Amino acid sequence: MSVAYSRRAVADLRGIAAYYAGSDNPAVGEQVAARIRAVIARVERLPRSGRPVGQRPRVRVAPLLRYPYLVFYEPKGDGVRILHIRHSARRPWSGD
Repeated sequence: MSVAYSRRAVADLRGIAAYYAGSDNPAVGEQVAARIRAVIARVERLPRSGRPVGQRPRVRVAPLLRYPYLVFYEPKGDGVRILHIRHSARRPWSGD
């Protein structure tokens, strides 16, 4: 299995890192990053583990659970493509 990242997902990761680096507790950023890595490793092993996104039938979403982020991804052949990593308090992702 392999993981590929869209440009948007890479920008999301950079934004999340920058946010926590500038926060009062940058150690939380390391914990969030570790959880993102764990969730992505899980969807790499089990691409159907995330729930389907109704408006986009090929896209699935996996929550970080402890942290308020959602990982949107698409199973592709022998791997997954990470499309977007979004804070769950934001309006629903329209897929653009």
